[in-house]
Amino acid sequence: MVETFQQVSVNRFAADTAMGGEQALELIRRRGPYAVLISDMTMPGMSGVEFLEQAQVLSPDAVRIMLTGNLDQKTAVDAVNRGQIFRFLHKPFSLTGLILAIELALKHHEMLRAERELLEGTLMGSVKAMSEVIGLVAPDILGRGRRLQESMRRFGAFAGAGPSWELEVAALLSPLGSAALPLRLRQKIESRMALTAEETAMAQRTPQVGHDLLAAIPRLANVAQIVLHQDHAFAGSGFPAHSPIGEALPIGARMLKLLKDRLALEDEGRAKKLPYSRVKQQAHETMKRRTGQYDPQLLEKCFDCFQDYLGTAVSENRGVQSLFLVDVMPEQIVVADICTAEGVVLVSAGSRLTPVVIEHLRNHAEMGGVMQPVLVQDPEAP
Repeated sequence: MVETFQQVSVNRFAADTAMGGEQALELIRRRGPYAVLISDMTMPGMSGVEFLEQAQVLSPDAVRIMLTGNLDQKTAVDAVNRGQIFRFLHKPFSLTGLILAIELALKHHEMLRAERELLEGTLMGSVKAMSEVIGLVAPDILGRGRRLQESMRRFGAFAGAGPSWELEVAALLSPLGSAALPLRLRQKIESRMALTAEETAMAQRTPQVGHDLLAAIPRLANVAQIVLHQDHAFAGSGFPAHSPIGEALPIGARMLKLLKDRLALEDEGRAKKLPYSRVKQQAHETMKRRTGQYDPQLLEKCFDCFQDYLGTAVSENRGVQSLFLVDVMPEQIVVADICTAEGVVLVSAGSRLTPVVIEHLRNHAEMGGVMQPVLVQDPEAP
């Protein structure tokens, strides 16, 4: 039996009851998220540990209580590690003991919710400010990060990975270290020009630069690890040299490497004016030939998740406007690269315009350094 509690009032709880794990998961999908989940250890179809492990993906903030009549050490370890149990209740238990456990769980849930609000209000505000600074220094880098963030949001949900905010922040800030590269080197990389040995070594170290900046910020340790290992191959090659391999690599890093490489291949295919279907097929075939580079299961999930291109804000179903920079607005989506008169990309197609990026572009324009008008489209209505 699984019970899901939503609120408390003078020791009376609003609850939904399911007769097994599958039914409870369906309840969470339809009526969740819930504040508290209570599960029996032994149920038909799936164990309590299996249920709570899957429920964690659907309702990550729910506090979990396990009912059991026989708790050995291995079961306890599995329950804590996989199901993230808040309390165990040994059967038979008293009604008073159950009510107390639920009240404590609800208080813990409120604390988690308050912590999340603090996280969103302060940490995420800091991340936004950091990304805006990147946009001032290198709008092209911010544009790439935002494209990866949109793809990671969808891919993370499809693959059942999390926490989702860590994956999205890591994707957004994955190019952070590239902002330290000289402009000329960034331009060579963007144009796929041959690099010297010194330039190659400098470019390969950019994940370390991004990691070192993020690791100093509280609560971003996991994000920093994803950024550090974003170019490391599943089988062990790449930067940094002494990294974990296989599934010991952070799943966010494995996902990010897939998204980055697929994005580069698809951009290359579109630049060659290949048909839409051929772009995806060619990217898939190329990546499958790169033995040992990618997590094979995640590779297939990546191409199952995105049937056409990777996630992009550009849509064929919305009109394209040709505007001078004085008329563009925040959140509008860039349809074609915005370039300088010399052809240097300032903001790449698929990027969303921010107030800081718009100001940066307008400053360039005042010096006669931006090709206008630019092609944009309004964002999709919420």
